[in-house]
This record gives sequence, C-alpha cells and structure tokens, in this order.
Amino acid sequence: MRDLLRGSLARSLRDLTPEDRLAAAWPVACGSALAGRGEVLRLDEEGVLHIGVIGPEWLRQFLAVRSQLAADLARISGVAISGIHFEEKGSGRPWPPTPPFRSK
Repeated sequence: MRDLLRGSLARSLRDLTPEDRLAAAWPVACGSALAGRGEVLRLDEEGVLHIGVIGPEWLRQFLAVRSQLAADLARISGVAISGIHFEEKGSGRPWPPTPPFRSK
C-alpha cells in the first residue's frame, strides 16, 4: 500500500517547484514518527536538501535513516538530491554530517 501511495504522490507532484515537491513527499518518505520532528527547509544549488529538526535528540534518528530517506525523497518527488544536511530548526546552526554520539 505504501508503494502505491508513493507512486500516486509522485504523479501528483509534477507541477510543483522542486522544494514544494520535496516538502509534499516528506511525510510519506520518513513516516509519521519522524515527519513531525523535521521539515524541508530548502534545496541548495548543489542539490543538498536542508532539513530542520526540532532538537538534537532527534538527530540520531534522522542520521540513522539518512540514506534511505534521501533515496525515498528523490524517488517520490522526482527531484535529484546529492545529500541531506540537518540543522536545528530555527537556529540556522548546521549539524555535523556524522552524529556526535558514540555507541557504547
């Protein structure tokens, strides 16, 4: 069912701007658990998608699914993404590309 929804959404997004297509694809690509914890901020000239996240406690979750999320967003939206960059929502502070957390 999820694949059917993704395909249907991709067809309905064709007339939107790339950023609007990515924003519309966001909740489908990342699922309800993560969708409310982050949002599409912008797509830069290099194709890097900037995502605002509500706080550092969610960084680990987003980083764990970064590759799959990028692939799903690109497939659903039809927009090429060269990477995903996370930043704390509202602060404009970028987060490092790898988590500052260490596994024990």
